[in-house]
Amino acid sequence: MAFDEINSKMVRATVTPGQRLFSQRGAMLAYRGEVSFTPNLRGGQGGVMSMIGRRVANEDTPLMTVEGSGTVFFGHGGHHVQVINLSGDTLYVEADRLLAFEGSLEQSTVFLGSQGGVMGMVRGQVSGQGLFTTSLRGHGAVAVMAHGGVFEVPITPQRPVHVDPQAYVAHHGDVRNRLSTALGWRDMVGRGSGEAFQLELSGSGTVFVQASEEKL
Repeated sequence: MAFDEINSKMVRATVTPGQRLFSQRGAMLAYRGEVSFTPNLRGGQGGVMSMIGRRVANEDTPLMTVEGSGTVFFGHGGHHVQVINLSGDTLYVEADRLLAFEGSLEQSTVFLGSQGGVMGMVRGQVSGQGLFTTSLRGHGAVAVMAHGGVFEVPITPQRPVHVDPQAYVAHHGDVRNRLSTALGWRDMVGRGSGEAFQLELSGSGTVFVQASEEKL
């Protein structure tokens, strides 16, 4: 079971008995066959702590569990949709940008910028960006959303990448992340992104960046 890109704003998934998908609430556009959609209070395979993390991140509604036999079309708000296939590695996705993923993937919730310590947490709160990011590990497909399309930026040991936190979509690989600011506290008042805040990604991997700073 995988996602097929119908166009830049819609994907199609085939649901078969014994397998399941998880999707953001409201992501279903249409479906064929005998398919059920139920709220998933456990937050995927991440358990209760995963759900708590998503609640703290102001994600008011749980994921939906999609089961049965048929075809489902996913999209949300007219946003660009990008499919990312995992082959045993881990993908970190900004929680609000996660559209749907296969149930074969192990899910948990992590703090984006945790390697930046307490100051990283404070800066994340000031920036208004969600602190909690979903990690998905294993073999399967993930559909993520973005404004204005997605471009991939390689991360190498010799060349770390700095991303506006509001433009960040996802990343994978052997990557460390750190939230930092290029300004003093007095200069940060009234600034939520760009020159005030940066997400530094170092190591080896790839970061997916949306073409707009607009929040979802």
